[in-house]
Amino acid sequence: MAFRWIILLIIIAIIEVYAFQAVKTFTKVRWVKLTYIIISVLAVAFVFYGFSKFDRGVGQTQMFMMTIGVLLLVLVPKLLITMLMLLEDILRLMVGTKNYFAKYDTDTFLPERRKFVSQVALGIAAVPFLSMIYGMTVGKYNYKVLRQTLFFPDLPDAFDGFKITQISDIHSGSFDNPEKISYAVDLINEQESDLLLFTGDIVNTHATEMHPWIDTFKNIKNHEFGKFSVLGNHDYGEYVDWKSEAAKNKNFEDIKDLHRQIDFKLMLNENTKIKKGNDEIAIVGVENWGVKFKKVGDLNKAAANLNKEDFKILLSHDPSHWDAEVKDHPKNFHLTLSGHTHGFQFGIEIPGIIKWSPVEYVYKQWAGLYESVGKYIYVNRGFGFHAFPGRVGIMPEITVIELKKGPLTT
Repeated sequence: MAFRWIILLIIIAIIEVYAFQAVKTFTKVRWVKLTYIIISVLAVAFVFYGFSKFDRGVGQTQMFMMTIGVLLLVLVPKLLITMLMLLEDILRLMVGTKNYFAKYDTDTFLPERRKFVSQVALGIAAVPFLSMIYGMTVGKYNYKVLRQTLFFPDLPDAFDGFKITQISDIHSGSFDNPEKISYAVDLINEQESDLLLFTGDIVNTHATEMHPWIDTFKNIKNHEFGKFSVLGNHDYGEYVDWKSEAAKNKNFEDIKDLHRQIDFKLMLNENTKIKKGNDEIAIVGVENWGVKFKKVGDLNKAAANLNKEDFKILLSHDPSHWDAEVKDHPKNFHLTLSGHTHGFQFGIEIPGIIKWSPVEYVYKQWAGLYESVGKYIYVNRGFGFHAFPGRVGIMPEITVIELKKGPLTT
């Protein structure tokens, strides 16, 4: 553990030295440089203090999230500065070497730093710095209602035009603004959908995290065809050290009961059929199953009494489940709804132009709609946030999906 702290300190020291070189080259004003040093020292001290207070028996707290926020706020912009300044140093070294062997008469081996390079570095660094400030203050509650119409040739006639609202990854332990959460619940209610589906991670770890928000989420109106939910990887208490297995099991039972308390029907490797007129569709819910996370979802058990011809909507928290088991399953799951990735809470999305996030290098399906062999998966970007207390470019999402009878959506 001490070795990790030393490595982290060395990395931060290198980044800080290079970042200060940019500031020093950019301005000669003494008080500006002094202010920069004081702020940087305080930020680094706060980060080390915050990490030193982290308790594996407690897990993520508001203090821990703020520590992560300050770390990224300091590290990312200065890392960009360091990269540009390091590139300048390489060029300076090359020029100095050439001058040395060419026997040019110069006062120093290395040419002086160019103010223009420092200006560019500071300007580039300002973009992620300001973006993260926005993400930590506004972006994390900047809810977006995203709509998707999906066509299926075998959709039962009575469900043509059926509307589903999906939310995912509530992470109630991260919330700090009751007014914003109430606003989001109002947005859910305004959609006037037929069915509400929640795809897991109601808490970060502890059932008690949801207690202050139970009344708020009970305000989600009753949908005509029900409100159904599944568990996510964070709902199993895997990320803290428990005093006993009994305490962990008690927390897990309490988390499952939270769904009842907010009037959601929790589905544990099971299915139910909802009827409209003379037609019906199946809602299938599995426990968490992820390629790199807990595998307790049992797809065969969940769909045991269903036929291939039944129209099915599957709730599975982790989208990696789709490629691994769902997509080619003989029971034919028409639509899978997932979450889990949060879109990394960081990326760039301009509809019709670009959709990028670092998480795409980990998850093939990470945000929005994907299709393969006539099956669909929709990955919700998440309602809440986790670890980093903000969202940059990837906003919290309320999804509204309308089912239509017709040729497959392409």
